[in-house]
Amino acid sequence: MPADVVEILRWGHSGLSAVLEVQPDRPVALRELAAGPVTVRARVSQPVVEVLVPGEGRARASQRLSETAVGCRLRYAGAEQSSADGWHELRVRLRDEVSGLAAELTLRSPDGVAAVQASVRVTNVGEQPVLLLAVTSFAAGFLGLPAAELDVLYGDSDWLGESRWTGRPLTDHLADLGLPGHGQHGKGVFALTSTGTWSSGRHVPMGGLSERRTGRTWLWQIEHNGAWRWEAGDRLDGAYVALSGPTDPDHQWSELLAPGESFITVPVGVAVSDDGGVEGAAAALTAYRRALLRPHPDRPALPVVFNDYMNTLMGDPTTDKLLPLIDAAAAAGAEVFCVDAGWYDDGGDWWDSVGEWLPSQTRFPRGLEEVLARIAGHGMTAGLWLEPEVIGVRSPMADKLPAEAFLQRGGVRLAEHGRHHLDLRHPAAVAHLDQVVDRLVEELGIGYFKLDYNVNPGAGTDVGATSVGAGLLAHNRAHLAWLEGVLDRHPRLVLENCGSGAMRMDYAMLSRLQLQSTSDQQDFLRYPPIAVAAPLSMLPEQAANWAYPQPGMTDEEIAFTMCTGILGRLYLSGNLHRMAPGQLALVREGVRLHQGLRRDLLRATPCWPLGLPGWDDPWLALGLRTEHVTHLGIWRRPGAGERTVLRLPHLSGRDVRVEAAYPAGREGWSAVWNPRTAELTVTATAPAPTARILHLRPH
Repeated sequence: MPADVVEILRWGHSGLSAVLEVQPDRPVALRELAAGPVTVRARVSQPVVEVLVPGEGRARASQRLSETAVGCRLRYAGAEQSSADGWHELRVRLRDEVSGLAAELTLRSPDGVAAVQASVRVTNVGEQPVLLLAVTSFAAGFLGLPAAELDVLYGDSDWLGESRWTGRPLTDHLADLGLPGHGQHGKGVFALTSTGTWSSGRHVPMGGLSERRTGRTWLWQIEHNGAWRWEAGDRLDGAYVALSGPTDPDHQWSELLAPGESFITVPVGVAVSDDGGVEGAAAALTAYRRALLRPHPDRPALPVVFNDYMNTLMGDPTTDKLLPLIDAAAAAGAEVFCVDAGWYDDGGDWWDSVGEWLPSQTRFPRGLEEVLARIAGHGMTAGLWLEPEVIGVRSPMADKLPAEAFLQRGGVRLAEHGRHHLDLRHPAAVAHLDQVVDRLVEELGIGYFKLDYNVNPGAGTDVGATSVGAGLLAHNRAHLAWLEGVLDRHPRLVLENCGSGAMRMDYAMLSRLQLQSTSDQQDFLRYPPIAVAAPLSMLPEQAANWAYPQPGMTDEEIAFTMCTGILGRLYLSGNLHRMAPGQLALVREGVRLHQGLRRDLLRATPCWPLGLPGWDDPWLALGLRTEHVTHLGIWRRPGAGERTVLRLPHLSGRDVRVEAAYPAGREGWSAVWNPRTAELTVTATAPAPTARILHLRPH
């Protein structure tokens, strides 16, 4: 190809268009990524793959994953397009003759969906070993737009305060430095990282950029159950994005590639909207996530789960406490009953002794089987809490398993909060967990596990790896393989992803597991912003939002906490067995409504008529849109005024029938629809806290 010839590589389908620019003397660049047919506009120069190696580092000094020396030298070496099983695929081959590295960028997209999954394979085709310090999974200029025209979206997360989303001008993080006047790319960057194995312990493994004027938006997720980094920065030709798994600067990760060896990055997903803003990109991401899911019989059923933990037994189950609770849960309409933490404890101090997973004899004097039989007798599936990846420091298993079966540093088994952490690369660790799961499923008839995860082992392990970060990445991948093996052996077994609430909330896990606990938050007044934001972080049908009504609550408070669970995967708790008949009837009414919504949950897309929720917002609202109805949850917290205005532009110009779905027949709320402005004015005179579920049906 002559040096001045530009080749345009087009790829996509009815829902997505990608345009890559190929030049003989420059790296390949992604010029367009859009939800439909595009006209190629801006020129961008950000290489599609960045590779950091110690011998050369970056072409220009910075702390960015942009303009790496190898990335700037990678040249186009060919491409192939294919499609199979509803997915379209593009593989772009690149090569750097200086380092002896070849890279292959793989883009995959489900048919008709405006989203793409990206990953990179780096292979050493040279004659000397090469140490990798970072490799991006996706890198691209954001459509040639400057940072001054863009908003950045990101989600802070914490135990009890998950999915706290923020949208701000990108220039709040990156100053306008007048780069064109200097003729150089910038060095500054806005970067978020997560360390260890709590992939959402500090931030949701997601982010987004949106053009303020048009609403053109990219929304991304990093599909990894371990360490990650994403960044946005400014270049001479506009803002760029770089997404990756672990890196050396952030996570003590490096990987030594001998000649002929390869490394594959963690996958990332990028959803796009041409003019729909965050909600449009969220709809595309929702469709993409559904295409990622491992098939499972739980998916069409979405059974209601009762868990005895939250504000109820709190890790202290016994036969006498459980039997009346099981009866009440069944009467309320629960279809799964999960016995939470403590079922294995004989001594009352179980935190640092877990690991054998044998039922307690003191808590269940006639055997745990009696409790499980009562659950089955009501037609419910029996579930148990399990924290499989840890072994308590006082557990007999700490001595029974070899030292190599645990994550280590410097020859010492890691310990965190009284627990050692299994290394699932080791066959003894896998064999132990397989024996535990198979025994509980086959001997006790368990059909549901709440898989908890309450410790973070840090940077990783230095056993059998180039670096501690590489050891952790290999363990992360072995963990996913173990989960796949469990589901292969027990295809009807339901696995809940709970990581100390939602500290490991990512689509490496959620593409395999059936539902996600959204928080450990015990205050029913603080839970709604978590539940309202959850459908941006995960599928609404996977968002297990706790509803924990109590006999000491007023009817409005019961309805308030039930509404928190109804528009997700209803996750019920509370001392239902102590409720008055009218209170239990109110709970049962909410369960029935949720069960009637389950088919819509599987195809709905989220919207936020009051915007993405703030942690202290007095009014909160979440809509789940289908073609024929919008299910709308509205919460009024103490201190809120009596009136709020919700904006629903997807219903603009249409007459809408507003139905009060839950609680039915209650006074104290009214709503008026204006089709011209697409606004719903809601007035609530019932004392706060108060909440309602409405159905909005165009006609």
